[in-house]
Amino acid sequence: MREIRLHDTRSGHVVPLKPRDPGRVGIYACGPTVYSRIHIGNARPYVVFSLLKRFLQHEGLQTTLVANVTDVNDKIYDAAHEQGISSGELACRMIGHYTADTDALGLGRPDHEPLASQTMGAIVAYINDLIDSGHAYASGGDVFFRVRSDPAYGSLSHRRIDDMDQGEGVEGSERKEDPLDFALWKGRKEGEDSWWDPASFLTDVPEKPVWAPGRPGWHIECSAMAESLLGVGFDIHGGGSDLVFPHHENEAAQTRCARGHELAKIWMHNGMIQLTGEKMAKSAGNIAPLHEVVERWGRDAVVMYLIGGHYRQPLAFSPSELDDAERRVYRIRDALRRLRAGELSPAEMTLHKEAFFDALADDFNTPKALACLFEWVRDANRRAEEGDEAGDGDLREMLGVVGLGDLDALGADDARASDPEAYELAQERERARQERDFDRADALREQIRARGWEVRDGPDGPDLIALVAER
Repeated sequence: MREIRLHDTRSGHVVPLKPRDPGRVGIYACGPTVYSRIHIGNARPYVVFSLLKRFLQHEGLQTTLVANVTDVNDKIYDAAHEQGISSGELACRMIGHYTADTDALGLGRPDHEPLASQTMGAIVAYINDLIDSGHAYASGGDVFFRVRSDPAYGSLSHRRIDDMDQGEGVEGSERKEDPLDFALWKGRKEGEDSWWDPASFLTDVPEKPVWAPGRPGWHIECSAMAESLLGVGFDIHGGGSDLVFPHHENEAAQTRCARGHELAKIWMHNGMIQLTGEKMAKSAGNIAPLHEVVERWGRDAVVMYLIGGHYRQPLAFSPSELDDAERRVYRIRDALRRLRAGELSPAEMTLHKEAFFDALADDFNTPKALACLFEWVRDANRRAEEGDEAGDGDLREMLGVVGLGDLDALGADDARASDPEAYELAQERERARQERDFDRADALREQIRARGWEVRDGPDGPDLIALVAER
């Protein structure tokens, strides 16, 4: 088995993956807060960690992927209030949309998708342990974490403790011992939905807690859900880079103080998707809903787009980026067609396949892996004249690991349907060639190339091959 190495945010280095339990890997990836439909940016961690699981399984590791859903949160309260419905009703509706929208990516479901609302007993018990150990305190019905009680606080985000801001605003500040402390539990306020009474969960505690009925803070939910399903010290904790602070820093601190051990061995973060140079976010209003992107470009192009850049780097979003991904998919489908027709020869090309999987083993480098895959296609084109027996097994194996294993080979009308104008230009060029007007034919070839296609002349007429821009 290859040595698999991943970038760890805490250490700042690419480190070997050494499973806690030999042969088994546990991954926890932070999922969405369901107050509206998810956008293409929310889909990036879903795709990255779903495909990481596929690769680890390909390498012989039994892998469990947990992707939570936050269905108890202030943003849900606020959105529900604006719509005049209960927060539970809104969360339930948005979970349905989230499931449908991510199902459309065709990558299957995570092994576990816990809800905060269904983990309440574990959450309350976790908070109680932090209170008992002196790392948390109740105040005015709320419960806060004592940040300065954790000497390692800031080790994940590499920030100085005095330069931090929890982003909680002034709400509850008068109840905090220290402005840096963050909420573990928020007591119910007038006009809010009624949630849980911690006393109903702490049946073995002789005295009723002094914290009021209410709801958990955002950070404690994930500590409890992750530990409930994977234990402490599991292998990989993932999520977007915007979660490093405060969310993941606070998760790590809670578990360290409550359990005396680190929550996860490797913290793995994907870069943000950017529109016009800014992070795509619902709060900024610059979002592209996932279901609309899939409807316009199709799931294959969306998956190709999301794996086209290294997961740790920001990824630009624009129609041209999706169009480029669509051409890449077209090129693979054309290779599958030519393999099926016996026009390509993939014999003795395992070198490209091994390079493909080596790239994934090196910090899950999907753009480098795709380059190896397309080199496989280019080499198959160059070797077509040798007449070796054709087959698509290696190509299908590579495609399956990056979520494109179900691609169909091109049919006769696909080129015409994909870009009718390019198809007509190719037919016009063929007529110019037959009339020996080669200057006209060359000019038409350049027009076609400007549209992102290359013309290849065959015995049955011209073929359009999608050009793929280097990244």
